Amino acid sequence: MISGFRLTIELVPETSWYSNLRNRVGSELWDKIRYKSYREAGYKCSVCGRGKASLYCHEVWEYDDDKHIQKLKGFAALCLACHMIKHIGYAGIQGEAGRLDYDSLIRHFMRVNGCSYQDFVLARDMAFEVWEERSMVEWTIELGEYEGLIKESSGKS
Repeated sequence: MISGFRLTIELVPETSWYSNLRNRVGSELWDKIRYKSYREAGYKCSVCGRGKASLYCHEVWEYDDDKHIQKLKGFAALCLACHMIKHIGYAGIQGEAGRLDYDSLIRHFMRVNGCSYQDFVLARDMAFEVWEERSMVEWTIELGEYEGLIKESSGKS
């Protein structure tokens, strides 16, 4: 039952780490972007619907595995649990360091997707396989309609 999950694991290739929009624009502009995403989501997690929670602005990327193009498609307002699932590798590191309850993330994934632990393990393992393959190549980062935001941000310096 892997396809059709509402909450998915999206590991950014290692060769693209820190190449996101958030790291390319100033904090003032990033705040505008993230607050807009929260407002558009009704101040609830856009995946699980959790309200009254701290929200995180998640960059949604699309990958062309043949041409090695990584394109920013938009943003999603996520609660901490959904955001950590998206970045399950980082969540695992935080869990091992005692800064995060990793088991609660697994339960959250299963609850949101109505799936079993085995489904979680399969989804996680498949995501890491894709991540390993994608991490072997350099990606061309395309910010699409958001490219102008970098110029806007740097113009204010």
